[in-house]
Amino acid sequence: MIENNHRENTKRIAKNTLMLYVRMLFSMLVSLYTSRVVLQALGVEDYGINNVVGGLVAMFSLISNSLSDSVSRFLTFELGRGDMERLKETFSTSLLIHLVLAGIVFILAESVGVWFLNTQMTIPAGRLYAANWVFQASILSFMFGLSSVPYNASITSHERMSAFAYIGMLDVVLRLLIVLFIAYAPFRFDRLIVYSLLTVGVGMALQCIYLWYCRKNFEECRFRLHFNKKCWKEMGAFAGWNFIGCTAGLLSGQGVNILLNLFLGPVVNAARGIALSVNTAVTGFAGNFMAAVNPQIIKSYAADDRGYTFSLVERGSRFSFYIILILALPILFETEFVLTIWLKQFPEHTVNFVRLVLVLSLCNIVSNTLIVLQNSTGRIRNYQLAVGGMLMMNFPLSYLCLKVGLSPETVFIIAVVVSICCLLLRLLFLRRMAGLSMSGFLKNVCLNLIKVTALAIAIPLAVSALVNLHGWGHFLLMVFVCLVCSSASVYFLGCSRNERHFIRQHIVAVKNKFLVR
Repeated sequence: MIENNHRENTKRIAKNTLMLYVRMLFSMLVSLYTSRVVLQALGVEDYGINNVVGGLVAMFSLISNSLSDSVSRFLTFELGRGDMERLKETFSTSLLIHLVLAGIVFILAESVGVWFLNTQMTIPAGRLYAANWVFQASILSFMFGLSSVPYNASITSHERMSAFAYIGMLDVVLRLLIVLFIAYAPFRFDRLIVYSLLTVGVGMALQCIYLWYCRKNFEECRFRLHFNKKCWKEMGAFAGWNFIGCTAGLLSGQGVNILLNLFLGPVVNAARGIALSVNTAVTGFAGNFMAAVNPQIIKSYAADDRGYTFSLVERGSRFSFYIILILALPILFETEFVLTIWLKQFPEHTVNFVRLVLVLSLCNIVSNTLIVLQNSTGRIRNYQLAVGGMLMMNFPLSYLCLKVGLSPETVFIIAVVVSICCLLLRLLFLRRMAGLSMSGFLKNVCLNLIKVTALAIAIPLAVSALVNLHGWGHFLLMVFVCLVCSSASVYFLGCSRNERHFIRQHIVAVKNKFLVR
């Protein structure tokens, strides 16, 4: 019976991942085009302003991010236990908390945020008016999204990834229309202001669709105005300690982005924004896989199925790394050519930023399932104090490096080192709190990934050094060599015998399906 459940869960993960990949492929193709058009339409300076000002609003999402993780954890946990009444109470309590927080964030953003934007940030005087419009639009978008967090968490908890897939594709189409309007409208207007307002309008419309879908399909998504002290206390305590980790994450991301603006100006923010666009396109595939795996980790832990939980944690870490490696390797070797074909012109530091951000993502992705497992335990105080404290070191160390005049690339190198230290700390805590074998994870996951990566890059390095080709010929050769070497390394060295058998079965099934048609 348990074995059958595990097989069904594996099939559900595969199905949900496939649904999200369909959305991701469509989204990636469109977003790569729109990023280029937006950069050309807005210009490097306005593109950087949009990137850093939107990031400033994200600094006010510290509380919401910590609560978002707690909502998803509690909803999924109650689904795993099958307690519908407790599930309804959890949803209503979380929605009430988010509505209150939306008001608090509005007050903070309109006071501290407006002051910081207008007096501290490096914004050209002629564009400060437009930057304020972007800021106000970002606040509105954030507040609306904050109140929708419980609904989105419900979709994830129920593993209805098809909803994310279809609504996500609608999102991509609408944003494409916005970009085309901004770039090719026959009349004159401030493109940065109009772009920010239209983007907010699309975001609000999509959140309304998510709300409608949840109310129609999930019984618990009916708000009941009542105060459950126990539920409020549990979620508040979890979110309170999770607040430390979210603060550290945002300081290492948006905080460092603001430091780059203060020391080097919006052009460097534009380079970072381009690097993150490439990174999002690549890591989205692994993110979709993790979105399908994470609910199963929480539910199996809630059902006290430790063996299956740890198996999911290790496989999730390995395969999410493999996905990024296969996609990132050609870009790492051919970064400048890819950026030239994609954007034609790009700011200084963009090539190095892209490579370093991809390396950082490979380091970070290994910890994703560990974070989910730690949240599943509900005991996160000491964990967040240690790991969050380590992650916060990104900000002061980056500040010191920029202060003494080191290159902006240094901030990404610091982030890679801190990410590895955080991984080791997470393993130490999970060994004690959840019973996860630290030595087993290092051997089965980390050592495995090192071997797979070393084998995957060996031949491409040799080909790149020895083959005397240029332009498209060199690019196509390197893409082919990288894909073949990384895929072969993953299949023969990275997968167990059972995993290879599972892959062969699905390849044959897909092949037969197309042959029948």
